[in-house]
Amino acid sequence: MSALSPIEVVRAARRRPLHRRLMVLAGLVVGAVAAFWLRVLGGDYEITFGDFWRIVGGAQIPGATFILMDSKLPRAVLGLLVGGAMGTGGALFQTTLRNPLASSDVVGVSSGASAAAVAGLVVWHLSGWPLDLLAIAGAVAAAMLVRALAGRTGGRRLVLAGVAVAAGLVAVIQYLFTRADVYDAQLALHWLTGSLSAADWPTIRVLAVVLVALLPLTAYAVRAGRASELGDDVAASVGVGPWRTDAILLCGVLLTAVSVAAAGPLSFVPFMAGPIARALNGGRSTLVGAALVGATVVVLADYVGAYSLTGVDLPAGVVTGALGAPFLIWLLTTWKRSA
Repeated sequence: MSALSPIEVVRAARRRPLHRRLMVLAGLVVGAVAAFWLRVLGGDYEITFGDFWRIVGGAQIPGATFILMDSKLPRAVLGLLVGGAMGTGGALFQTTLRNPLASSDVVGVSSGASAAAVAGLVVWHLSGWPLDLLAIAGAVAAAMLVRALAGRTGGRRLVLAGVAVAAGLVAVIQYLFTRADVYDAQLALHWLTGSLSAADWPTIRVLAVVLVALLPLTAYAVRAGRASELGDDVAASVGVGPWRTDAILLCGVLLTAVSVAAAGPLSFVPFMAGPIARALNGGRSTLVGAALVGATVVVLADYVGAYSLTGVDLPAGVVTGALGAPFLIWLLTTWKRSA
């Protein structure tokens, strides 16, 4: 057998990670689809696969039609959209800033949306799309403040500025709670927990339209600014200015903001999705993988919260928060060891 030429060796070396990436993405797609069907068909009231397609086709089955079309299916679809957006947004921050702790919920984006939404609920008594727009505006404003405080000195300073801004916004939220009556405080607390229980088709349609517009822009910004992952100096040497990094981060902010506006700040989802996808992909970042991991985590968290305790419908944010704490400890341990 003749020895391989250098070109063939390079091609073989490139095919191996590509093959692994395709296998990982295929597995994540299967996992997300399985989570979707579990959420839709399983639970206290089980629906058969055949009945699902009959109901979606317009058939009226007493009890099953209402449960599927008004509860199970909207929550499953919203979970996929919200989880995918949060996972992508978190991975954009972690990849661009080259820091596994730099997810969008850590650097103050979710806190900005939360503070604005609580103010809208408590002070102005908003609901519906005005509240959603206020939450998105709060997330963008918090991100701009963090960027202004961090300057152009890299990801580590931005993370520290984000943690500081998030802490200040938590103090604002706590102050608003002291000024709220019992009813408004309950509404705000439910929103802050993060839940899919209020899922409805109008919200899903609006979120889907926004994501259809955002995701192609995100893909273009990431493809054009891939050199920014190698550092500011390398990016500048090949003609990629710092504005490209800001454009990628803005896409991450908007993806997180619209998902938080739709379902509340689901704790740790943007933080967990990227590292899990990267670990499965052999240490290589993958935005599609992060989106699939985020979608799977949110849908499964909603299923566990709905059916783990009899008679209690735990918000999905409670489940993701419980998963996030040990995951953070694991990530810090492995990051320190690899460093």
